[in-house]
Amino acid sequence: MARFWLMKSEPEKYGWEQLVRDGETVWDGVRNHLAAMNLRAMEVGDQAFLYHSVSEKQITGIMDVTRAGLTDPTDPEGKWATVYVKPVRALERPVTLAEIKADPALAGIQLVRLSRLSVAEITPAEWAHICAIAAA
Repeated sequence: MARFWLMKSEPEKYGWEQLVRDGETVWDGVRNHLAAMNLRAMEVGDQAFLYHSVSEKQITGIMDVTRAGLTDPTDPEGKWATVYVKPVRALERPVTLAEIKADPALAGIQLVRLSRLSVAEITPAEWAHICAIAAA
């Protein structure tokens, strides 16, 4: 069964538009143990929100995990994980961090509880709720 994730990136470094231009990318450079554990748990077919961190603080699009179980090519020691992702679609409208924090249905979301975590798991209920907000 597919799982859901949220992956953060500063839009000035690598944003939605760049992912769309590239068509697919390796999600490298993650150096947090819990985030790396989440990367290792991903499987092909899982989906992830792309969250623009720092300057925008909003979920902008949905990505598919296209390759999983890989070692980060930027890690010379070979101990950090990575996956490849491709864009599926931009959200109808971005969902902001402020909206997420204000929504009682999202009170337990890792994006808020573990705010520095760059790769977070999203429950199916959280995923559906955020998609509904984006479509409203």
